[in-house]
Amino acid sequence: MDAAISLRTVEDSAPALVSLYKSAGVSLRKHGLEGARAAVYLVLDHSGSMRPYYKDGSVQVLADRVLGLSAHLDDDGVVPTVFFSTDIDAVTDIALDAHRGRIDAVVAGLGHMGKTNYHVAMDAVIDHYVDSGSTAPALVVFQTDGGPVDRVAAERYLCKAAKLPLFWQFIGFGDPASKQFDYLRKLDELAVPARRPVDNAGFFHAGNDPLAVPDDELYDRLVGEFPAWLAAARDRGIVA
Repeated sequence: MDAAISLRTVEDSAPALVSLYKSAGVSLRKHGLEGARAAVYLVLDHSGSMRPYYKDGSVQVLADRVLGLSAHLDDDGVVPTVFFSTDIDAVTDIALDAHRGRIDAVVAGLGHMGKTNYHVAMDAVIDHYVDSGSTAPALVVFQTDGGPVDRVAAERYLCKAAKLPLFWQFIGFGDPASKQFDYLRKLDELAVPARRPVDNAGFFHAGNDPLAVPDDELYDRLVGEFPAWLAAARDRGIVA
């Protein structure tokens, strides 16, 4: 099966993303996901400590990379995107044909950069997915630069979401040695089946300089755990 959106369409609508689209295709083939279909979501940490990553373009580049991946998996050319901090700061779309400067445009209209509450963003994604009426699998790219304020709520929502066709791929911006990420390691390793029916989350660091992570490496990390989840979710009847 071919990619959801053709190379020609990407060349016409988003020429700056062609190399990303090609790199994403290589990673998908490597992981046995060529021709796979899935919804793709992007969740972006908008807490105060994230300011440097918005300023240097790291967040926009991540959005572009996710769009390049999404074009293989979903044919609508749009990635639903949640900006969160203490609460939900924005729920919007990033489109293939209108991606340039999209992050700056959204952030310019947002207010205070608050604290870090994973569960409000997870709730927003769950609501969006359920309201869409979809039963297709979904890959949620969840970016953050630290642990959540309410850890109990984050665990509860991750376990709740394990019954849905949603896989949460967490990506950390910042020092990999920071204890801020200890919680994400714990979240990634929550017991199966004692706490959740399947392992529905992955986690990796993009380091202090996410812009320096090569495209092929990033895509390998974004989709590396997705096939195992997909197989387990199908075995449990979570994915049709």
